Amino acid sequence: MLTSDPVAATTDPAAVLLDRAALLTAARRAGRRPDHVEPLPVCQADPRPGVSRAAAVRLARLLGGEYPGLLAEWLTAAAAAGLRPPPQYLPALLNQARRVGPAGSGLMRLVAEAGGARARWLAGLNPDWALPSEAGEDAWRLGDAGQRRGYLTSLLGRDPDAARELVRSSWDAAGPAERALFLSVLADGLDPADEPLLETALDDGAEDVRAWAAHLLARLPGSAFGRRMADRALRCVRIEPGARGPRVAITPPAECDASMRHDGITPAPAAGPPHPADRTRVLLMVVTRTPLRTWTDTFGLTAAQVVALRSGDWAPVLSTGWALAARAQRDHDWTAALISQAISGRPPSTAAETDALRQLARDADPALGAPDALPEPRPDAPPVIGAVLSLLRFRHDMLKELDDDDGGD
Repeated sequence: MLTSDPVAATTDPAAVLLDRAALLTAARRAGRRPDHVEPLPVCQADPRPGVSRAAAVRLARLLGGEYPGLLAEWLTAAAAAGLRPPPQYLPALLNQARRVGPAGSGLMRLVAEAGGARARWLAGLNPDWALPSEAGEDAWRLGDAGQRRGYLTSLLGRDPDAARELVRSSWDAAGPAERALFLSVLADGLDPADEPLLETALDDGAEDVRAWAAHLLARLPGSAFGRRMADRALRCVRIEPGARGPRVAITPPAECDASMRHDGITPAPAAGPPHPADRTRVLLMVVTRTPLRTWTDTFGLTAAQVVALRSGDWAPVLSTGWALAARAQRDHDWTAALISQAISGRPPSTAAETDALRQLARDADPALGAPDALPEPRPDAPPVIGAVLSLLRFRHDMLKELDDDDGGD
């Protein structure tokens, strides 16, 4: 029999008493007036227009797990366009930045910048959403790694010369992790003035520091490091005439000498001369760190003509190295040439080549995703080509929606 009394179903007097006491306690608590109520802070108005419906839908797709790595790019573009994201998505944005952990401080800064006053107001109501604060000099002297990174990044944006002097004066006393942190921050504002420090860092005792130094020197136009790499590359790679036209001939390094090791080129650790896998690794590292203009200037060809040359069994190694170099050197011509070649010519055939192509597409000029910007894929193109084209189109449409946005949530 049904009854309106939720505890009448039991006949045990003690159970009935306890159940009714629990209900009475809950009722009293629900009806009690709080002794003191802290008024919520007032959220300042945000005069910026909201993004369009199309851009809002795109943001929802990013937050839903579709190309989540593009979220920072969406926020950057929205902030640059003077547009605010829909307020209903701010909690999800703050949660996403929090989930990334300490490495997400940059994303949290972007959420604060794009979200504006309302994002800062919301963050103030939840300790889990604490926004990075503007670090002062105390953060550099007394802060943790994240605070020191924040201070150095901010100083590099305001006064690059002061930031470089701070790194130089702090270098000897810093531990390996800090020295690697310094170089990772300098990567965002790389300048020829950094070359002496980076050359010194090539001899650092910490592997991470040496790797960062070699990576940044390879990106630095006109560096002595780049010239050394170009000399090595041209001893390994040349053009020869063939029955079907010019072809690339490869002679991988026979050994990895002391000067190559100094510049961060390391085969797999083993005694004796390098075996074939080591020689492939060394060749890849040389190509990756060689300035791309080395090939066009030496061969007298465009980037598209160079990547279209036949190179036999070495094609995956060259393609991977060129793709990694194009991404590091941010060379749009080589990026477009390599992606076009992968789509309409020889598709990637190794895991390393496939991964390099994906990374290249992730950082490519969004204009490559425009209709008719790239050739049609071959009928037998592997799935990775479709994935790359989808990513390029997604980025193109995403940024176009924000660039052409007329506001309105």
